[in-house]
Amino acid sequence: MLSSSRSIEVLEALGVPYEFSAGGLEPRLTRLERASGGPALLWLKGAAGMRGAYRLGRTPLLTGLMPDEEADCLLDATGLAWRRELDIFDAEGRVVAAIRRADDGSIFLPFDPDDAAGTVLREAYLELTTPKITRKTRTLARAAYYRLRPLLPRGVQMALRRRFARVQDRAAFPRWPVETALHDLYDLMLRLVDEIAGAPVPRLASWPGGKSWAFVLTHDVETASGYKRIQAVLDAEVRQGFRSAWFFVPERDYRVEDEQVARLAEQGCEVGIHGLRHDGRDLASDELRLRLPAMHAWAERWGASGFRAPATQRRWELMPRLGFDYDSSYSDVARYEPQAGGSCSWLPFFIDDLVELPITLPMDHTLFEVLGHADGSAWHEKAAFMRDRGGMALLLTHPDYLNDARLREYERFLEEFAGDENAWCVLPHEVSAWWRRRAASRVVPGAAGWTVEGPAAREARIKLGAPVWV
Repeated sequence: MLSSSRSIEVLEALGVPYEFSAGGLEPRLTRLERASGGPALLWLKGAAGMRGAYRLGRTPLLTGLMPDEEADCLLDATGLAWRRELDIFDAEGRVVAAIRRADDGSIFLPFDPDDAAGTVLREAYLELTTPKITRKTRTLARAAYYRLRPLLPRGVQMALRRRFARVQDRAAFPRWPVETALHDLYDLMLRLVDEIAGAPVPRLASWPGGKSWAFVLTHDVETASGYKRIQAVLDAEVRQGFRSAWFFVPERDYRVEDEQVARLAEQGCEVGIHGLRHDGRDLASDELRLRLPAMHAWAERWGASGFRAPATQRRWELMPRLGFDYDSSYSDVARYEPQAGGSCSWLPFFIDDLVELPITLPMDHTLFEVLGHADGSAWHEKAAFMRDRGGMALLLTHPDYLNDARLREYERFLEEFAGDENAWCVLPHEVSAWWRRRAASRVVPGAAGWTVEGPAAREARIKLGAPVWV
């Protein structure tokens, strides 16, 4: 069993068991080791002496770093002999810090892995990679665009989006369509923990019942024309044996009949809330308080437990205030969205008590309307990547943009993955419920080996050792 002087959010997310044991030469130093003693994995909690964008090998590292001279002073107090093992570089290619190893096998990280992971999940890296004036200008431009959009012809809207996409394409991070930085960090931590433990460490598998990846279909119904095409999209899914979630805008240019909600429920589908009016103001601080009661009233009427913000607008500190069971407004990579960024996660994660289900496949609007792709090959490639890495392939499409040709592309995509026995094909609310059960469960040692205790005990599986996606 591992013992730590602090709680470790990364290990909690991965379902790695450990115990608390306060102590250590330096009270700020996190120390993870075997309960019986031996080499330790060390880092300074919240080490943020030099916040910036760095590289650990080929992996982006966006966090605070402890400079070499400070690390020297800190490690001298351990009484061990340390050597540099893996250098960390800044944007100019200069060595600025290093992961170090001691003569007893202990390992020192010059960064806090919880901070490194949190900076990416929260999209706080934008403060490190984008000048403040650029962020402010883009925020103001986005607000102005949504105020003017009702007055702009569709062709003008799309011309502006495509021009903005060329600007967004210059961003170095996160890479599109896949950014592995967060999961590379998870894999690094698991490898280091295995080294310290001297054996493969157990952890909770990401998905229940032996499934190796998740496949989730969602739709945002934006306008009356999209509302009229619900059945055509639904028929394509039914033919391939899938269910989906439909996020409606309660107060726009269409009315959601209770009979439509009932028909979707009969097909095994789910309904969610897509803001209130889709006018760019649903998450504005001065409007949210006024609109939330109406959103909740519609959610109660439809039996909806999930939310997705219009245009996937989001603010980390704001999302839990929505009061829903789960949200699906973040993407793993949102390079070409009105609010660019991305959590880089292809697994669910928590924002306080809210379960976040990131969109991990390119949206149809982005793929076809903004980037001008002729087919859905990007869906196939990204879903295959999610399958191979054990992630969640969550797709957002809009019946508004799925014309007959694109609907055929969509059904071809569904056909490729229909019948995959390793895929957990479920609705968003089922993923959220599982993620809560998983988070409330623990891997514990017993006479017969490792077992799972908690609400996920019957369905959870235990995996041993790194990497996280095998």
